[in-house]
Amino acid sequence: MTAKAEKLNASSAWRFSVAPMMDWTDRHCRAFHRVLSRRARLYTEMVTTGAVLHGPRERLLGFSAVEHPVALQLGGSDPAELAEAARIAEGFGYDEVNLNVGCPSDRVQDGRFGACLMREPGLVGECVAAMKGAVSVPVTVKCRIGVDDQDPEAALDALAGIVVAAGVDALVVHARKAWLQGLSPKENRDIPPLDYGRVVRLKRARPGLPVAVNGGITTVAEAREHLRDLDGVMMGRAAYSDPAELLAVDPDLFGEAAPVADAFAAVEAFEPYAAEALAAGTRLHSLTRHMLGLFNGRPGARAFRRHLATHGMRPEAGLATLREAVAMVSRAVPEAA
Repeated sequence: MTAKAEKLNASSAWRFSVAPMMDWTDRHCRAFHRVLSRRARLYTEMVTTGAVLHGPRERLLGFSAVEHPVALQLGGSDPAELAEAARIAEGFGYDEVNLNVGCPSDRVQDGRFGACLMREPGLVGECVAAMKGAVSVPVTVKCRIGVDDQDPEAALDALAGIVVAAGVDALVVHARKAWLQGLSPKENRDIPPLDYGRVVRLKRARPGLPVAVNGGITTVAEAREHLRDLDGVMMGRAAYSDPAELLAVDPDLFGEAAPVADAFAAVEAFEPYAAEALAAGTRLHSLTRHMLGLFNGRPGARAFRRHLATHGMRPEAGLATLREAVAMVSRAVPEAA
């Protein structure tokens, strides 16, 4: 990579992000992740255009100002509906609108969106163009390298060429195929082999397009390796199941100090947000379910999880319950494996 390319890579808005994950990356999860990294780009769960246009918008789209930069991921395939949903998202203050072209669930197949849109790159281009015409914030696409029997070389090139022509601001590529028949959504996250090289070839063929890679990345150290060739890395399940890993994002990828010293300080920093949410009627479990892996590897981590699972579900559970759980964890620095 040339010095100029390295500079552009380092300044990419998509240098590191936490993947949109259904039932996981809700507003409380994102607020907690923001405590761990100032620089990570955060994404909502996928929200369908029908829900945005006709559902309870504040409940679906509302978020805390602490979450910025935060992107809304949309699911849909009607250009006009996506354009209107993007306008609504911009009005809520989102920093980006992302189109889902990668989810393989039965629900998205029935609705003609998600990964099945890999078969209709022309329609994806129309959707991106309509969204770009409706908003001033970046419009991005998250996709697979192909679906079913598609040749990933041809399929990904075709999609990229069309969305670039439509004005897309960045492409996030989950470096696996999706098998729409025969594999469950969970199996589609693990069984199709990863092909990071395919994503690198796309970037080399389109050096002007910001390209981020997703899939199978478990540590910030791994992310750093991918950033030698690509503009960004998106981490999913590992960021959720081992959130303390996010403490390495700012120092290791951005050359800045982490927002807090350690996992214990992260809990303390999250308390004001948690107190406000509890006062508004949120149950403690809705907040702490995103924190269960925070102390992985420390003596007392199991007791921490058990206490929150047992006592955090109770209607009266509050910050005292969380503090009791944290007190069960050893503050001694864990020995290296």
